[in-house]
Amino acid sequence: MIDGWVSKLQKYRAIAVIRASHLELGWHMATAVAAGGVKLIEITWNSGDAGNLINKLRSELPDCIIGTGTILNLRDLNNAISAGAEYVFTPHVDPELITASIKKNIPMNPGALTPTEIISAWNLGVPCIKVFPVQSLGGANYIKSLQGPLGHIPLIPTGGVTLENANNFLQAGAIAVGLSSELFPKPFIETGNWDAIVQNAQTLVQMIG
Repeated sequence: MIDGWVSKLQKYRAIAVIRASHLELGWHMATAVAAGGVKLIEITWNSGDAGNLINKLRSELPDCIIGTGTILNLRDLNNAISAGAEYVFTPHVDPELITASIKKNIPMNPGALTPTEIISAWNLGVPCIKVFPVQSLGGANYIKSLQGPLGHIPLIPTGGVTLENANNFLQAGAIAVGLSSELFPKPFIETGNWDAIVQNAQTLVQMIG
């Protein structure tokens, strides 16, 4: 599974990051972006009933690749993998979590920001690094500036990626991007305007295609 992860990122290029208070809301969010063409869906582990939601989406969205994020410790990692998570994101670099995911052949994408953090994570054997929060250090320009010394490391910026600038990050050298609130504006969530979220997803897929 780890071996094919980079090629999937290169193919699909965008990850919808879902943080929902309960299972039904998360299900609506996931099925909406899937209907819009997004294939990589991350359910944060601090979502309501995240494990059951991951399991349900794995069954109902066979064309999508369902993973998890905001994994903070080994217990959560093991529970998420047992629930069916196909890849994992963390907000930090944790050698114990990285080692455990490699043993289970699950792609781990740790969060890092500085060159030191990025290289430290890469040297532990992960396939990709999440650069978070990327906007705090200049957005796409920061990703571009990393390409000279770190161009061999696949980077996934999150935290500041929008529908408008997603392609800028990819052109700057990112292998893929992660979007959350930009795909799921609060007014759309509050009113259950799932068609508008489908449209957001379609717009994103068209812009980065």
